[in-house]
Amino acid sequence: MRILVLAPHPFYQERGTPIAVDLLVRALSERGDTVDVLTFHEGEDRSYEGVRIFRISAPPGVRNLRPGPSIKKLVCDLWLFFKLIRLLRRNRYDVLHCVEESVFMAMFLRPFFGFRYLYDMDSSLASQVVNKYRLGRPLRRLLSYLESLPMRRAEAVIPVCDALAELAEQSSARHVCVLRDVSLIDPTKNTHTVEDLRESLGIDGTITAYIGNLEGYQGIDLLLESFALVGQKQPNAHLIIIGGEERDIARYQNRSALLGITPRTHFLGKRPVEQMGAYLKQADVLVSPRTEGVNTPMKVYSYLHSGIPVLATDLPTHTQVMTPRIARLAPPSAEEFSAAWQELLGDPEARTLLGQEAREYIERQHSYASFRTTLHKLYGWLEGQVNSKHSVHHSQAPR
Repeated sequence: MRILVLAPHPFYQERGTPIAVDLLVRALSERGDTVDVLTFHEGEDRSYEGVRIFRISAPPGVRNLRPGPSIKKLVCDLWLFFKLIRLLRRNRYDVLHCVEESVFMAMFLRPFFGFRYLYDMDSSLASQVVNKYRLGRPLRRLLSYLESLPMRRAEAVIPVCDALAELAEQSSARHVCVLRDVSLIDPTKNTHTVEDLRESLGIDGTITAYIGNLEGYQGIDLLLESFALVGQKQPNAHLIIIGGEERDIARYQNRSALLGITPRTHFLGKRPVEQMGAYLKQADVLVSPRTEGVNTPMKVYSYLHSGIPVLATDLPTHTQVMTPRIARLAPPSAEEFSAAWQELLGDPEARTLLGQEAREYIERQHSYASFRTTLHKLYGWLEGQVNSKHSVHHSQAPR
């Protein structure tokens, strides 16, 4: 099939949605499809057989795009829309694979160009706007209605988790196929040498690690407040935070100073994804304190795959994947989250059991092989739909 993937974000970058799109493009290449990717001006090129990358021209003054909705992103979306029209005029595609808000572009242009489209749903766009902008809260119902429109008209909606699948079904999507995220590490290998954190940071105690961006929805304030309480009972506990932009790191370093936890809180900045497993293995506990959203963060699958026990907030963003059998779940309050944290640090046997169960679960359910199988099955079904339409068209053509 000839496929156009709409990726309205910097591609490639080492963060959630761009990583998921990279997995998607890789799997479609392995299926033998011809794939064009239309994306923003920022990001690194990727090379796969049968894949071409098209970028928008850089809008004046727009750089360093961050996750989530923003004015900069809206400007880039406008540039993407006009670039999309030019591509559709020059090429004929069997299907548009639309990530995030690009699905609205496809819905609008479909009557003019007659293509099919899929909605790759990494998150709820309505929830993103409501959570980030207070002015959006009174418009929640309207935003939810608008979000439902492209779901109804897509050939299929492809959510990354069960909560989003439920939302798609409630919106009367024609076909729903859950394409779950995968672990990005192989816990049996350590091909990348990284610093020994205990040695380089002078740590003589336990290590808890967080890896990811430092956006507000990740719950970093909860993490730091909880760690301050943990330190009152376990003064040898240390917290390692990997990831984040420089201005976010500076803000949370100031917050750590106010909480009196600076000597035991270490901000390492960004590290390559391929080194993730080597860093995770050095921790005693991994934390995901996320407080907003319903989609499960991609890093959680690598956390669980590492064999290191995970502590997470007991919200749908986590509980649709994690159960008490494979992770320690706690309410998103500093008192309760810190209490669970202390219990986990103080019980090595429980940590070992959780880590083993989690690793086995990920190997069964969230490997790249299972991701590829699900995607290939979906596209096989779609190819049958396309071929069936062509057959009907030819059989009805005048002789």
